[in-house]
Amino acid sequence: MRRLFWFGAGVAAGVALTRKLNETARKATPSGMAEQLGGAVRELAGAVGSFGAEVRAGMQEREQELHDVVERGSASDTVQFRRIDVDSGAGMVNGRRARRAGR
Repeated sequence: MRRLFWFGAGVAAGVALTRKLNETARKATPSGMAEQLGGAVRELAGAVGSFGAEVRAGMQEREQELHDVVERGSASDTVQFRRIDVDSGAGMVNGRRARRAGR
């Protein structure tokens, strides 16, 4: 009975090992590699698509937040702009041009 058990275990291990070797050998063929590459490209395309969907959803959410802020702000306050005058002495310190570093 023990011998029969070990014989059956050996046959099962041999079958499992043979199937695994055949699968590995098939993956090493050009068609097997193309199949693996195709699967990787499909997975990458799916990831890029879901990333794009998340970005679009985030943009829409942020746009709605900004729209709400503008609506709230325009209903209560008016925006006032002030003019900034740039004098001709821009870049001058005490009426003289600033020195460059190291000179």
